[in-house]
Amino acid sequence: MTEIYFYSGAADKFYTACRLSAKGVQQGLKVMIYTLDTALIERLDKLLWTFSPTSFIPHSRVHDKLANVTPVILGHEIAQVRHHDVLLNLHDQYPPSFDRFNRLIEIASIKPDDKTAARKRYQFYQENGYKIYHYRLDN
Repeated sequence: MTEIYFYSGAADKFYTACRLSAKGVQQGLKVMIYTLDTALIERLDKLLWTFSPTSFIPHSRVHDKLANVTPVILGHEIAQVRHHDVLLNLHDQYPPSFDRFNRLIEIASIKPDDKTAARKRYQFYQENGYKIYHYRLDN
């Protein structure tokens, strides 16, 4: 069953997504960053190259030719992704077919609207019997 990793209190949700993606890659895992927002995909594409002054995170989009060999994939077409390691959700609702992944990462920022949406997702996972690991980033 998919394990849920919830990170709450993120001052910068997208920087946190980059850090968690880098951590997954360091652990030898493949990560799909899920979002329906094409502008956000563009932003993440740039941020994954520049968020660390000493390195970058190899990534591509779902339909790129190298997507199957790239550790981080950006997009919303979950059915196109061949790995089942990690799904990092940046959408305000739980992603479809998330249960085909070993891990689902959720990030809740400090913004009120984002916190409210994250609480609903947390409650959904909890009510459906998923094991949830919760980490507070604002401590």
